Amino acid sequence: MKIKRYEIYLANLDPTLGSEINKTRPVVVVSDDAMNNTLNTLVVCPLTTKLHLMWRSRIQINCAKKEAEIAVDQIRTISKSRLIKKIDKLTNQNAALLRQTITEMYGE
Repeated sequence: MKIKRYEIYLANLDPTLGSEINKTRPVVVVSDDAMNNTLNTLVVCPLTTKLHLMWRSRIQINCAKKEAEIAVDQIRTISKSRLIKKIDKLTNQNAALLRQTITEMYGE
């Protein structure tokens, strides 16, 4: 499977610890394509349907025709073997907003 940045996949995130987002849910790939082609892991942000409209660490989107939000505060590295299937892709506008939010949260 060729995995590309900003594609959204259904992934099995179990097992988890503490307050980590768990179960089978959509994730958006944020690692760049060079990493995705080389490594057996991906950097992803999980999606949730529990909306937190005032949280700066969350981005509201539509995924597979449902309201959801990207949980940038839950960014993590997962094995490619956790992916089940591709279900959607971010729009260019949402991809730009995701890059901006990641930079604001984890950049200088």
